[in-house]
Amino acid sequence: MSVVSGRTTAADTAFAAVRDFYLSSRYGERRGDPGICDLTFGNPHEMPLAGLVTALRERAMPKHKDWFAYKTSEKESQAFLAQRLQSELALPFEPSDIALTTGAFAAIMVAFHIVLNAGDEAVISEPAWFCYEPMLLAADAVSRKVKLKLPNFDLDLSAIEAAIGPKTRLVIVNTPHNPTGRIYDDNTLKALAELLERASERYGHRVFLLSDEPYRRLRFNGRGFTSPATFYPWTLISYSYGKILLAPGQRIGYLATSPSMPFKERKALSNVMFSTQMALGWCFPNAIMQYAVPDLESLSIDLAALTRRRDSLAAALTKAGYEVLLPDGTFYLWAKWPEGNPQTHWNRLADRNVFVLPGSLMNTTDYFRISFTASDSMIERALPAFSEVTADPISPSLRPIETRPAIGT
Repeated sequence: MSVVSGRTTAADTAFAAVRDFYLSSRYGERRGDPGICDLTFGNPHEMPLAGLVTALRERAMPKHKDWFAYKTSEKESQAFLAQRLQSELALPFEPSDIALTTGAFAAIMVAFHIVLNAGDEAVISEPAWFCYEPMLLAADAVSRKVKLKLPNFDLDLSAIEAAIGPKTRLVIVNTPHNPTGRIYDDNTLKALAELLERASERYGHRVFLLSDEPYRRLRFNGRGFTSPATFYPWTLISYSYGKILLAPGQRIGYLATSPSMPFKERKALSNVMFSTQMALGWCFPNAIMQYAVPDLESLSIDLAALTRRRDSLAAALTKAGYEVLLPDGTFYLWAKWPEGNPQTHWNRLADRNVFVLPGSLMNTTDYFRISFTASDSMIERALPAFSEVTADPISPSLRPIETRPAIGT
């Protein structure tokens, strides 16, 4: 008998491809090498925002003896965020609707544990963030996967409705969407709310919606945003400051309960939030990050620079023959490999010191994701490589692909 629990083994198996890519692939072996163009994950490749450094330095100075005492969801932070969310999402949030968490990771895990029983199902639309499934498995829940609808990777509402069964308790929607950058429009979200109401009535229990919104403030060309909570009262919202600040190592976010949810159920969720966050390993942000929340709200990475990089990459890849989906938001570009073996294409980019995230990590093998949080110089160095891969598919100057380690090994 294994010394490792079944749920952990299942989560590890689901996460294996990402783990191996990050730690032991060709990328893993060279991660951090200044000579590569790292377009994989949403990590910073330039110095942090000056305002973030100033805020953390100032908030680290203690003002009383309890400055670094245990911190749960601090009342001041809850009140501030409730007011900001009222303005941003046009919903009447109250402080008790906001649970401060160590980033969206913790918010999502708390959401899974407060609405899902062991064996319950959650519907995920793929390609999807590669952590949803392992986290569901770690919560003893089951993922039901459906495909987004081509060519624009829209929500496939018919497929979602068909996937909902008697054990379904949750549907997950990520908007703006990682990896495609899609922001789902009001008509789509209204139709989603209607089908979730039908499903809840059909099976005699509530199907909740988790709206994962960490990229909500990263939008291009003045694109608007409507939260699914606007149309579906039974919504939980997860958010992280790690994206807007491009500081994923400083963990703070929140789980917000829709204020449109009926009071009895809304209160029931609020009542168990504290205990759930404690039971899952103290999922509260540290003192300094909570004190800094008002400062963080006014900060943002350079959206103009992200737009410039997005447009430059999209134009170059389109000219080179790639199919590109121009994102409405996030800091990712989603593109389709040209004809041929995607792993071969990935390795040929790696031969040129350019590393992208293979779509196979999101169960969409024919595509890949570029993070344009890379520096301008990285983007500039990478652009010729994409053209070379399509213009010279059998270059004799390259070593045979079979002599190179595979993507995930």
